[in-house]
Amino acid sequence: MAIKTVMVVGAGQMGSGIAQVAAQAGLRVYLRDVEERFVSRGLSVIEKNLSRDVEKGRRSAEEKAAILGRISGTVGMEPARECDLVVEAIIENLDVKLALFRELDEICPSETIFASNTSSLPITQLASSTKRADRFIGMHFMNPVPVMKLVEIIRGLATSDETYTAIRNLADAMGKTTAVVNDFPGFISNRVLLPMLNEAIYCFYEGIAGVEEIDTVMKLGMNHPMGPLTLADFIGLDTCLYIMNVLYEGYKDSKYRPCPLLVQMVQAGYLGRKTGRGFYTYNPDGTATPMVRK
Repeated sequence: MAIKTVMVVGAGQMGSGIAQVAAQAGLRVYLRDVEERFVSRGLSVIEKNLSRDVEKGRRSAEEKAAILGRISGTVGMEPARECDLVVEAIIENLDVKLALFRELDEICPSETIFASNTSSLPITQLASSTKRADRFIGMHFMNPVPVMKLVEIIRGLATSDETYTAIRNLADAMGKTTAVVNDFPGFISNRVLLPMLNEAIYCFYEGIAGVEEIDTVMKLGMNHPMGPLTLADFIGLDTCLYIMNVLYEGYKDSKYRPCPLLVQMVQAGYLGRKTGRGFYTYNPDGTATPMVRK
């Protein structure tokens, strides 16, 4: 099956990135969100990314214009009727995703493929909300999407070979490297990454070291480009907690228990970069002040 037209539902950081790489691959793209301001912000991010590419000589102004010309913003679901693929990139919440896929299932032609960008939720369970489990698949992009090369492809219990092949070919056309993963909580990426971040939070919680020391050890000692607490802030502490809970509930193993400090910070609204405060406080001048345990 050739995929030529795609709708990306969710115009946030992930959704706008997915829309950009899809348009760069030559697809006709609809970027959809619930409010016009979210759509406009997503389109603005794409325009800024492409302008930076032009400034750095990575693409021409004509290429930028052509890519932007293939993307349309929408707050309605109607364009989904003409799409070969719908990629969901909304909040990491099972009930919200299930409701969205039920709605899309009533709108889209039976041959339309559904893909979820979920970072941890079961693809088989998401697919069960539709009548097209064979045309349902996980397509987990990494953040930031235009830069990161990896896409985890997650096959649900009923995902057909035809659907897998179509999505694998699309990822190749986007210039991505794919890893095929079976449908288990957290897949590979977050089953490995999030417990590491959680353990770094425990190190701080238990008073083993300060925020900067923990990040420095992992950056300089393990050659990580970003320390784990900086990365947790970047991902969003609410997202980290949600994924840890998915792992904990999915495996019923205490090694996935979220650190109490992570729970407390989310309850306090300290969600990381997006709220200006997490394990670092992000100052107006661009500096970051590490959190100090009292």
